[in-house]
Amino acid sequence: MRVVMKRLYLLRHAKSSWSSGVQVDHERPLAPRGVAATERLTRYLHAQGASPRLVLCSSARRTRETLTGIEDGLAGEQHVTIESELYGASTQQLLDRVRQLPDEVESVMVIGHNPGLHELAVMLVGDQAGTRLAAFPAGALVTLDVQGESWSSIGESACAIQDYVVPKELT
Repeated sequence: MRVVMKRLYLLRHAKSSWSSGVQVDHERPLAPRGVAATERLTRYLHAQGASPRLVLCSSARRTRETLTGIEDGLAGEQHVTIESELYGASTQQLLDRVRQLPDEVESVMVIGHNPGLHELAVMLVGDQAGTRLAAFPAGALVTLDVQGESWSSIGESACAIQDYVVPKELT
């Protein structure tokens, strides 16, 4: 039996603005620094040949703007879904969502929020996390390789870190 390598991209939204005058957290836009970060991430994703077939994005304005900012860096076609359940999702809620993915989808990007996204990344890589995943700042992207044919079996220590990058490291 052939084992299919699945790829999971976890992207925290880029830096958002606290001074935009918006009173509702869900509607906070990206800050100018966040917009610049998406430009750097776009170049990076393009250079890496990132090609998620499915993008799951929180419904928050800052995550949607992050998605818009990086879309040109993604190779191939993506099916994008905006999901209100990803806004403020816990680690368990995020894990449950990933486990629901159809097995024919081999690569997925989740654009969301901390602390759930960071905690999910640490849980999925287990001991590999070390100091490499000690922080998950705005715009952080971790690329994980998942062994197996089924998303439903993904769990603790089931992934290997393929890459981890934060926008401030990119030129």
